[in-house]
Order: sequence, then structure tokens, then C-alpha cells
Amino acid sequence: MTLHSQDLLVDPKTRDVHDVAHKIAAVGSRSVAKAQEFIDAKAKGDETIKAYGSYDELYADPVSTPHTFHYANALDALKAKKHVLCEKPVTCNAAELRALIAAAKENGVFFMEALWTRFQPLSLEIKRLAYSGELGLPIALHADLSGDFDIENIPMTHRILDPMLGGGALLDLGPYPLIWAIMLLFEHPANEGAQPSSIAGSMLKTPRTGVDSNTAFTLTFDAAKLHAQAHLTCSTNLHAVDPGVTVRFQRGTIRVAKPIYCPRAFTVEHLNAKGEVVKREEHTAEYVGGGWHFQADEVARCVRDGKTESEQWGHGKSILEMEIFDEVRKQGGYKFPPGVEKVTQ
Repeated sequence: MTLHSQDLLVDPKTRDVHDVAHKIAAVGSRSVAKAQEFIDAKAKGDETIKAYGSYDELYADPVSTPHTFHYANALDALKAKKHVLCEKPVTCNAAELRALIAAAKENGVFFMEALWTRFQPLSLEIKRLAYSGELGLPIALHADLSGDFDIENIPMTHRILDPMLGGGALLDLGPYPLIWAIMLLFEHPANEGAQPSSIAGSMLKTPRTGVDSNTAFTLTFDAAKLHAQAHLTCSTNLHAVDPGVTVRFQRGTIRVAKPIYCPRAFTVEHLNAKGEVVKREEHTAEYVGGGWHFQADEVARCVRDGKTESEQWGHGKSILEMEIFDEVRKQGGYKFPPGVEKVTQ
């Protein structure tokens, strides 16, 4: 939230955006003092920003602002007719997400999962190249997001370990490997919108709390003109690899530098018929800020234009994400404790 808010305050003209601008209108926290502390530290004490001591007070404010909370708070905001940008993973399961989408439609407000990678300029450039046919069709994609959380020593109440918080690698880290498979395989024109024909998942769990410390899952796409697989991994006890994403095409390879949630560089290798590299290209992205503002620009435009979902990252793609996670958790034998899932069907 802190870094996202700082990005909102970056002058949009620095990224050649002239049709929308952003303002922090209100901050909700556990107390007015905490909210004001945030405003003083991150918004230079802007006196026009309202500080609220509870989220209910924030939702009752007549100004619409995006919120990065999960099911319960997102539902409250939607019922209060607020436009909502909800942090990934948007919910614990697909049933909860469907309930939120229904609430958004019932109240006529915008709703989107905050998967910021989807809107960054480097991601869009990679998509353009992948769809151009210059490298042929994609065949195999591997993406990994790992982080060493020191899971043997951190408190069992830490979000990455606590099953009551939906802990584990899949929900916390998994959206980022998956977004690359959705962008480059599922959304590829040759796939023609077809769902994965198979999902295969496996989990290693930490004995400390039973959440997944390491998860691997494979998506197969072969129902249309595309015949490709995505091999996706995430771990809470390993450091990130570099490159974090490797996409192998018929006539080349794209390698995306870490961190895969906000990469600033990628390499393209062009191959001859023998598989030899005949040309290598380096691409970089330079912009002011941390990369969250591109997503905020999309939300602002959608709200301005009266849209209730984004065409770039619509409800259906978030449902696909959560259905995949539901299936991987099922295959991995990871069940949330009673009470975690607020909606189950």
C-alpha cells in the first residue's frame, strides 16, 4: 500500500500520460492517528486527504477510492458503491470471487484484481513481440517466483505461514508466474480463448503449519491452434532465479529478468533451423516510479468511461486464475481451516 500510494503521486506526464491523474482522497486505518501518520509520511501531510479511524468510515465517505483488501473488505466497499481495486490474489477461492463480481454488478461499480504486472510497459512489449509471429508460436513457458522467507524461524503467525491467513507459496507468490502464462499463452491469438485442457499441480508443505512451501503446476493448452505448456513454480524457501521467465518459441527465446512482478529488462534470442542463436536483442524499460501507476491509469480510465471491468484484465481472467489455484490446492491436498473461506459454492 505504501509503495502503491507513492506511485499514485508520480506526475503522469513522466510516463507520457495526459488523460488521467491520481489523487489520494482518503486513508482508512485502525485509528485516526495511524491514518494521519501515513498521510504525513507518504503524502507530505496533504491536508486535503481525509483520515479515518475505521474502514467503515472510509466506505461511507462520498469520494470513490480504490481499495486493496480481500473478500470481506472488498464486499463492504462494493456494497457502499465504491469502485474497488483489490490486491492479488483477489480472494481465497473462485466462489468468493464470483460473489464479489455479483456484488459489483448489483451495485453498478468497477471491480478489478490488482495484478499490476499486466499493465507495465515491458509486459506489453513482450506481449506484442510474442503475438507478432516473429519468433513463431510459443511452445514452452517456465516462470518462477521464489523468496526466502526464513520459514523455519519466522513466527507461525506470519502471513506466509499461517493457514488462517491463507498462507503458503501458491496464493502469495503464484499469481505472478501465472500471469505470464495467461498473458503469453491463454491470451495468445492462436489459443482462441480456450481454457487450459489440463492442470497438474504438486505441493511440498512445511511441517510447521501445513501450508505449501513449494508448489509446481503445469498448464497445457492444446484445444485450438496453440500447442503449448506452462511450467510454473513458486517457493517460500528459495531465492528468486534470474531470468525469472523463459519462453521458448519455434524460432527463438524470450528471457525476462527478475523480479518477474515488475521486470525492467528482457532478452530476445533469434534461432536458426539448427537452434543456434543468430541474433540477440536486449530490451529495457525506464520510467519514474515503481510500476504501480500503469495499473492505476487503467482503473482511472475505466471509471472515467463508466466501465465496470477492464478489457485488459477482466473478471473472466481473474476467475480463471482462481479456478486454477482451486484445482492446484485440491491436487496438493491443501484445505483451508474452517472459517477461512467465506463462500464455498
